[in-house]
Amino acid sequence: MSKSVARVSAALEAAGLAVEVRRMPESTRTATEAAAACGCAVGQIVKSLIFQGKTSGSLKLLLISGAVAADLEKAEAVIGEPLDRADPKEVRRVTGFAIGGVAPVGHLAPIEAWMDETLLAHDVVWAAAGAPNAVFPIAPADLARLANAKTADLAKG
Repeated sequence: MSKSVARVSAALEAAGLAVEVRRMPESTRTATEAAAACGCAVGQIVKSLIFQGKTSGSLKLLLISGAVAADLEKAEAVIGEPLDRADPKEVRRVTGFAIGGVAPVGHLAPIEAWMDETLLAHDVVWAAAGAPNAVFPIAPADLARLANAKTADLAKG
C-alpha cells in the first residue's frame, strides 16, 4: 500500500470508521470513471478541488459532487476571499497527494474545507483515497465531520 493510501486508511480508522479503501483495476481520476468503477451515480462521486486564497495564500478544499461544477463566485463568497487554482507542487506539499488523487482526509497539514450540500442527498458517497485508482465509500455526514468541512451551496446552477 502506498504512503498516501495508508494515510487515508489511517485517518478513517482514527475516526472510528469501519471503511475499506478499495483499489480499482481501472482509473478513477474523473467522476465518470470513478462512478463506473464504483457502480454508483456520478452524483455520488466526491471531487476534491484545491484552490488557493488570493489574500491569505492558504489552500482551500472544496468537496463537490461529480454531477455538478463548482461555482467559484459562490465559493469565494462563502470563503471570504478570491480564489486561484492552486499550484500542484503546493498541493502535494500541504496535502501529501498529487492532483488526480487528492483525498478529502489524511492531509499532511490541516486545510480549510467546504462541502457542497448536494452531496448530502446521498446515503453513501465515494471519495479519492490518495491514488488514481483508490477510493472509499462514506456517509456524507461522516465525510463532512472527518474533513472538518462546512456545508454550503457551492454548485453552479
